[in-house]
Amino acid sequence: MAVEKKFVQEGLTKALVHEYLSEELERAGYGGMVMNRTPMGTQITVYAEKPGMVIGKGGKLIRKITRDLDRKFRLDNPQIDVQDVGKSDLNSQVVANRLASSLERGWYFRKAGQSVLRRVMESGALGCEIVISGKLTGPRSRTEKFVSGYIKHSGKPAEEIVDKGYSVAVKKLGVIGCQVRIIPPGTKLPDDFQIAPPQAPPKAEASAEAAAAPVQAEVIPVEVKEEAKKSELDQLLEAEGGAELQPAAEPVIEEVPAPQAAEAATASAEAEPEEKSEEEPVAQESAASEEAPPSQEAEAIAGQAEAKEDRPEEGA
Repeated sequence: MAVEKKFVQEGLTKALVHEYLSEELERAGYGGMVMNRTPMGTQITVYAEKPGMVIGKGGKLIRKITRDLDRKFRLDNPQIDVQDVGKSDLNSQVVANRLASSLERGWYFRKAGQSVLRRVMESGALGCEIVISGKLTGPRSRTEKFVSGYIKHSGKPAEEIVDKGYSVAVKKLGVIGCQVRIIPPGTKLPDDFQIAPPQAPPKAEASAEAAAAPVQAEVIPVEVKEEAKKSELDQLLEAEGGAELQPAAEPVIEEVPAPQAAEAATASAEAEPEEKSEEEPVAQESAASEEAPPSQEAEAIAGQAEAKEDRPEEGA
């Protein structure tokens, strides 16, 4: 078999297995599958909302699915692994199945589409697109699209980032196709970028550090002085508080013996007359100095009177 035909056959097998599992595991909340070839056989990982229903009672259902995959699709030693989908509102296949079941139960297509879209975006998806096509309101088929957020439609990101799901709603007038595309949260988009703020050159940073260094050196002594002042004030306050708390000292009275007291009295009595004798000459000298000027003045006045009496006689 040529390489091209082999690739086409593998793609067809995957599509048939996906369709079979979606029919068998519809009640379990089928959320897609991943098929890988290993040396031991074919590894199939199935995602479902209720993994217990996929396994079945005692593993009965999963053994039946394994047997059918081996017989119908001729897979080499199929091995099935069941895992939980996690957050179901971010799984496109689960959302498409819910939308199809809502339309089958009679919901108006616009109400169903808007409600599903709102739930997906509230779950944190970056973008969601829902496409409903078929006989929606009349005999002619048409297509309705509901979009929110950011969606990629072409290129490699559309194949790797976007999660796609498809389901069919069967109604009396015909079938309605439900296609869902979701970009999960936390996905790094190729055209997403952010402009970093400008950074200061290294020279400016060095100058800023040099300018900041003296400021710090000046601030330190001020703090030391303030602390020294505070410590001095605290010492003064403590000293004053200690002085207030100490009681006043009582006067000390010395007892002098009787013989010594008598000797002290006699010595004081002898000293008093000597002091008086020294003071009396000083007082006499001061009195003489005060009386001397009046006698001299009297003599001068008498001399003047005599001089006046002699002058008239000479004139006569």
